Amino acid sequence: MGAAVKKMVPGGMDEDRAEKLAEVLRGMAHPLRLRMVAALCESDRTVTDLTAMLGVRQSAVSQHLAPLRLLGLVSVDRTGGKATYSLAEPHLRTLVDCLLGCRNR
Repeated sequence: MGAAVKKMVPGGMDEDRAEKLAEVLRGMAHPLRLRMVAALCESDRTVTDLTAMLGVRQSAVSQHLAPLRLLGLVSVDRTGGKATYSLAEPHLRTLVDCLLGCRNR
């Protein structure tokens, strides 16, 4: 039996890669998560920082950070008794810039 043939789409993206990228987009497809990622593009933040910046409850921030962590998009550093979140995927900065440009007309 031969190796499986991957169907390519424009730009050289195969089906597996398209599915993985769609998972990233689904994970970010909530206004609060987009705002949190945008804030993390600027600087590492604690939950307290994000709560104050975004004007939402701590429980909402924590709830929406969880899927971003599970997808490997953000990481947490637990040092000195507090958790600081940062982007684990630096290309998110480019994605956020692109999204902002899409509707900045």
